[in-house]
Amino acid sequence: MGLGEEALNKGRWTEMTLYLRAFAAAAVLLIAILAGETASAQKPGGVLKMYHRDSPASMSILEEATNSTEIPMMGVFNNLVLYKQDVAQNSLQSIIPDLATDWSWNEDGTELTFRLRSGVKWHDGHPFTANDVNCTWDLLLGKSQEKLRANPPRLGTRTSKRSPLTLISPRRSI
Repeated sequence: MGLGEEALNKGRWTEMTLYLRAFAAAAVLLIAILAGETASAQKPGGVLKMYHRDSPASMSILEEATNSTEIPMMGVFNNLVLYKQDVAQNSLQSIIPDLATDWSWNEDGTELTFRLRSGVKWHDGHPFTANDVNCTWDLLLGKSQEKLRANPPRLGTRTSKRSPLTLISPRRSI
């Protein structure tokens, strides 16, 4: 084999190597794109696994007010509203909707009404309604057979999309 043929074969080998590397990079990119779409889709069911430093007394965010309960349950339960997570200081201006789309106070500041998001369903497929919110308030008020703790004095008129809460005195911090 002469010098010219050897150089030509080496050039073909280099060219083929470049093509194979480009093909491998394109294949990896295509797999990453396709896998990324399936990974971002939520699927019902499954197991939530996370490391936690403690063993909470219960999983009831209504009865526990510690990080041991709140941190693992934030991935399980939704709230009517919550603080915007990317704002360093919590304030009335950083409250954002979650299960409630909006909320309003009556003129004297004693009744807070939440308008609930449409189309929300429980894990079993049943729709989320104001009755579910009122059930929670009933637990807190001690009006149900289950007894948790008493807090707000009474609930207002209930409808399927309206859940008022009447307080003894104005409390804008709720």
